Amino acid sequence: MTYPAHFRAIAVLGLPLIGGHLAQFAIGLTDTIMLGWYGVEALAAVTLASSFYFVLFLFGGGFGLAVMPMVATAAAEEDETSIRRSTRMGLWLSLLYGMLVMPLLWWSYPILIATDQDPQVAQTASEYLQVAGWGLFPALVVMVLKSYLAALERTQIVLWITVAAAVVNGLTNYALIFGNWGAPELGVMGAAIASVVTQTVSLVAVIIYAVKVLPEHNLFQRFWRPDWEMLLSVLKLGVPIGLTLLAEVSLFAMSAFMMGWIGQVPLAAHGIALNLASATFMVHLGLSNAATIRAGNALGRKDRPHLEKGAIAVTGMSLVVSVLTIILFLTCAEPLISVFVEPDDPQRPQILAIGTGLLAMAALFQLVDGAQVIALGLLRGLQDAKVPMVMAGLSYWVVGIPASYYFGFVQDMAGIGVWLGLVLGLACAAVMLMGRFWLRSIRVVGAPAE
Repeated sequence: MTYPAHFRAIAVLGLPLIGGHLAQFAIGLTDTIMLGWYGVEALAAVTLASSFYFVLFLFGGGFGLAVMPMVATAAAEEDETSIRRSTRMGLWLSLLYGMLVMPLLWWSYPILIATDQDPQVAQTASEYLQVAGWGLFPALVVMVLKSYLAALERTQIVLWITVAAAVVNGLTNYALIFGNWGAPELGVMGAAIASVVTQTVSLVAVIIYAVKVLPEHNLFQRFWRPDWEMLLSVLKLGVPIGLTLLAEVSLFAMSAFMMGWIGQVPLAAHGIALNLASATFMVHLGLSNAATIRAGNALGRKDRPHLEKGAIAVTGMSLVVSVLTIILFLTCAEPLISVFVEPDDPQRPQILAIGTGLLAMAALFQLVDGAQVIALGLLRGLQDAKVPMVMAGLSYWVVGIPASYYFGFVQDMAGIGVWLGLVLGLACAAVMLMGRFWLRSIRVVGAPAE
């Protein structure tokens, strides 16, 4: 394939995935906007709760992400049995994981207090998690099934199911947070209930599609029967992927905890800036998923020239998105942040001032954030997860978190310093992971182009 052909193929596969990630992001964004309208304390509490929830969710999501390259490689090899086996055991592991971590969500208050959060904010966050936590089970199952469908290049349905879920979430939030349409006004609890309803709707939709459109895979026939060999294979790939995700998301979770030490208003501004940065990250994440699928296909065919050109193409596409995002964040910071805060909120000027500075820092890490997630996508496609896990852990925990603390508190740079640590951690990851792919991992896929 020529480079233009690679660009087209990545776009056809990746655009629905990007749309799906943006729709998924819109669910969290809706929560942030509506809770910001409801009150700064509610927004701060759910920012804290969401950081805690996603640490647990994304580690469990490693099993879903492990299914994607395994199914893509099996599809390239025309091995229908392995497609079914890997997906089914991914579902098993996700459900088992959910049962193990649910107690942490239920009794989250002492954990949050141990991180030195404001007691009232921690109490509200804990109450939110006791309800929203039940959505973890459908969310993990949905992640596995979406990975299965995406690996089979059925990305359009992944997009539309996620869009439908975002609409359901918005309507349910509007009704239950504010008490509209005759519903009770539940505030933070309304947002928690809406989260569970949304995940359940997604689950029902994706199961119906998988059963009706792909009956040849019989995913749920004799579902109770264990497949220990494949379960171990998914576990071996899924745990390092989950730990890599955990390392990255915990970097951002720790930044939320540090912002909480600075104050409630900086924490709320951090939540807004992080949501905006996350929106642009969804584009890189969709491209990363496309890279995983196409790298998995190349691995199945042992087609190294195809992999090399595709990797260059997807990295270039990510670079273009980064440059556009940097321009947007540096020129339109205040209008973007204003969307999240009521015009008459007395704390609005402080939130705008802090948030504008944080978005300038977010512009700094666009290039490195995009590069590291593209590298991870390519490495996952080749089922190379253990060494990248170590690299990510070193980057985020040994470089990123200590740097955030040092610049934020030792150098007294407050929120700007905390975010500077994020930039350094992501930059370190980008350099090491790209080096790993091009210097070592790519060698397992056949011979280079002549």
